[in-house]
Amino acid sequence: MADRSDVLLERAAREHRRATAYRRERRLSVAERSCRRALALYAAAEGPRNPNVANALFELGQIHDAAERLASAGSCYRRALAILRAVMPRPPFNPELVRLRLRTRLLLGTVERNLGHYPAADRNYRRACAEIGSRHPDRGELLNDWGVLRKSQGRYSEAAAFYRRALRLIGPRGDRKARATLHHNLGGIAHARGRYAAGEADGRRAVMLREAALGPNHVEVAADVAALAALVEGAGRLDEAAALYGRALSIFRRRLGPHHSEVGLSLAGLAWVRKEQGDLAAADQLYRQSVAILEPVFGRDHSDVALTLANWASVLRQAGDERRARRLFERALRIFEKNLGPRHPHTRACRAKVSWRP
Repeated sequence: MADRSDVLLERAAREHRRATAYRRERRLSVAERSCRRALALYAAAEGPRNPNVANALFELGQIHDAAERLASAGSCYRRALAILRAVMPRPPFNPELVRLRLRTRLLLGTVERNLGHYPAADRNYRRACAEIGSRHPDRGELLNDWGVLRKSQGRYSEAAAFYRRALRLIGPRGDRKARATLHHNLGGIAHARGRYAAGEADGRRAVMLREAALGPNHVEVAADVAALAALVEGAGRLDEAAALYGRALSIFRRRLGPHHSEVGLSLAGLAWVRKEQGDLAAADQLYRQSVAILEPVFGRDHSDVALTLANWASVLRQAGDERRARRLFERALRIFEKNLGPRHPHTRACRAKVSWRP
């Protein structure tokens, strides 16, 4: 007859598998309930600082992450890492636990970056780099994530170097999704530098690779399509850019719901297209919708919110509403200076807008 701990472990593993399956189906509230049951069962069977508890916390963090509850996700990842540090005090380490620790650290770094906590994200990536060898299978993902952080910090040359190193590691016949992500991000660097034609090839390559891996209606494909739309808009092909944003928005709304950050960011992209087409009323309304979505997700003082505010202010200034425009520019500048520092390209551009006089 199985003892009580074996029975509890079997039940815990079953709930854990359910949580993972529900998360992948985006049934997040059900996934969270299953995951919390798994956590309680693991702790009852083996104690609260067992690796299985860390693994369940890693899953719970991913559930919160998918629901854009970023602070809660970060808390779960940090708790998981604390357990793993306690059970892995010295080598030789269990390879499965090494991989769990690395995966947890990478996701925590992404959460910290998305919250605008750039030094904390950088520390996580440095620790992850110190923990793995130069040929570790996850090194390409680490380099990509580090590159995204550098782009957020305005350190574009460093970001591009990280992406290219990762592409060399993966190779031309490597995982298509990983290659798609890197081409997507290289296109993003080109966009940030205003090199739209150069970035378009990477943007189209990302869409092609991801569609081949996941099909045309996947959320990750929509993210690539939205990034390509930004490059096409920068190149001046406004109708094509609007169509691409429309395609991305349709997928995001259908798969993620109307209040997801991807919807908010794509609305902001479409708003700029409408501005360039001269439809300032439509642009104003789209930016209003975008900010209403992004502020609850990221917080009022997030850099992505500030960028949206600054672009919205440009629309208001063009429409002749200088009072509202200046108020938004000044708010955006405060956020940029706080989060990015005085030398970041966004900060400098916004400061110039605040200083402008009609």
